[in-house]
Amino acid sequence: MARALHKLTARTVATLKEPRRHGDGGGLYLSISKDGRRRWIFLYRRHGKLREMGLGAGRDVSLAEVREKAATARKQVADGLDPVMERGRAKVAIPTFGEVADAFIAAMAPQFRNAKHIEQWRMTLEVYAAPLRGKAIDEIVTEDILGVLRPIWQSKNETASRLRGRLERVLDSAKAQGHRSGENPAAWRGHLALLLPRRQKLQRGHHAAMPFTEVPAFVSQLRARNAMAARSFEFVILTAARTGEALGATWREIDAKSKVWTVPAARMKGGREHRVPLSPRTLSILTEMAEFGCEPDDYLFPSTKRGRPLSSMAMDMLLRRLNLDVTVHGFRSSFREWFGELSTYPREVAEAALAHVVGDATERAYRRGDALEKRRQLMEAWAAFCETAAG
Repeated sequence: MARALHKLTARTVATLKEPRRHGDGGGLYLSISKDGRRRWIFLYRRHGKLREMGLGAGRDVSLAEVREKAATARKQVADGLDPVMERGRAKVAIPTFGEVADAFIAAMAPQFRNAKHIEQWRMTLEVYAAPLRGKAIDEIVTEDILGVLRPIWQSKNETASRLRGRLERVLDSAKAQGHRSGENPAAWRGHLALLLPRRQKLQRGHHAAMPFTEVPAFVSQLRARNAMAARSFEFVILTAARTGEALGATWREIDAKSKVWTVPAARMKGGREHRVPLSPRTLSILTEMAEFGCEPDDYLFPSTKRGRPLSSMAMDMLLRRLNLDVTVHGFRSSFREWFGELSTYPREVAEAALAHVVGDATERAYRRGDALEKRRQLMEAWAAFCETAAG
């Protein structure tokens, strides 16, 4: 006589708490451990020995989905096959989370605003999600997601929130490609919102900046280091550029004859082309970097990974090693503070150097130029200040 199937209901499954195996029939069980963890298992016999196959965490698959998996496994047993072995063969074609994440970033790169955003995606999915990268994409469950979110959920809540959203998108793309099924374990509403505490208010605030009087001594420290991170850091300081603008720069953007670096609109935060006059010291840095390759599409500051720019984490790590509680972006504030204290140039020149929009639409229409030559004098004065040993 055939064993009864579908003994459980969705409501019963949601309310079961007793630590044991709760049978649905036909070898399908909901296993609840003493610590409350729930997982679906399929029990069957192979050559007289009882075997167990996991079918997913209790929170991540519905009753209907797990019954479908159990039905497939029962048919394999009836056909003389081993469900565990068959699943192992099928997994040869299942990519890892890292493979799916890298492919997703490559596919979505054209829609990102600039190279900085692409690098942020790569960094979070390589560094913070490192424990997931080698795991098959269809094996990732809620506990895996919580494992990478909990350590930073309160201390770095903005980063954690962005990481969660990126994990959700990568897992959704895997499902769309047929590599996963069931609910997304990184989904917030109705899922992780019930498992993680509410985030604190945004921690962004102002970027910690170094007093401008201390910048020359710091630049001197950078020059003493024979490292790509140190050269790129000094370039960022001397040009007052945003990190992503500098690290995403290619040799195609450099006009050595005119001593100008032209950042295209697509890579600028404001969506407008920005010309940066290059001081003698920045040109010296570029001469040094040219030894690593200076084809038009080569990055000024390349990574050890072919075809990628240096990671912004390299400069962050340099600050940590020097035990400095400031940010790379904060050096734009240092430049602005120096300008306000020591410079006699008009405010609009400094704002243009920082690629800030000044005035209303009417005022900007009458002031069509970007004051390049005035900014060149200003940036050379800033570079000269950074050269001073005493500050």
